Amino acid sequence: MIDIHSHILPSIDDGAQNEEEALALARAAEAEGIHTVAATPHHQNGSFVNEAADIRAKTRHLNDAVQAAGINVTIIPGQETRIHGEYLEEWEKGTILPVGGNTDYVLIEFPLDHVPRYASQLLYDIQLKGLIPVIVHPERNEEIKDRPNLLYSLVKNGSLTQLTAASLTGRFGSKAKQLSLDLLEANLAHLIASDAHDTEKRGFHLQEGYAAVETKFNARFVKQLQANAQRLIQNERLLIDPPEHVKKKKFLGLF
Repeated sequence: MIDIHSHILPSIDDGAQNEEEALALARAAEAEGIHTVAATPHHQNGSFVNEAADIRAKTRHLNDAVQAAGINVTIIPGQETRIHGEYLEEWEKGTILPVGGNTDYVLIEFPLDHVPRYASQLLYDIQLKGLIPVIVHPERNEEIKDRPNLLYSLVKNGSLTQLTAASLTGRFGSKAKQLSLDLLEANLAHLIASDAHDTEKRGFHLQEGYAAVETKFNARFVKQLQANAQRLIQNERLLIDPPEHVKKKKFLGLF
């Protein structure tokens, strides 16, 4: 398996706090059957600033440590960037880092409590630069939880989305789990990743996440999601179906 979103780089954000913890995460990834992990530390989220050059250097160092430890996992560079008004200026300066370091795919994070009003325009402008924005963990955004069809127009206009595996297992609550399934059903989610921070509370859970998808849908859908992770790091177009509006659920027989 491939994990396109993790916080495995040590001493850089709220993920692994030292090399020992990073190696523990790498071992956990290997045990779960993950062979490639994208290190995607937070950038411009109000607490952490991690620019492309630093991430590349730290990824090379961690790969050396992982190999020295005999762990069969490859770490590739990436970045989880909070959406902000100077995003395009940062891209021009070279401080934004796509997943893998050389693909067109960039991870975009919204604030957890809302979707900024300028998000639609900025995501469109990002695409005009030849980039493909991947909105991370939309199922954990409070405004999208209340108004899931906000995501419809963003996906229809070319953005992709990535669910957190632990959301599908219920670790972020029943509402995030149900919304994750609803987004998958409406073709509004295209990738699953771990967003792993540590081996205790915020682990990988990719196997469990994919198992939840297979239980709700089928094994073919799981293979498509896994293929999308492979396609992303190879800078190929993802397998996607036309987006649909999230269906209203019946409650006590009424809409």
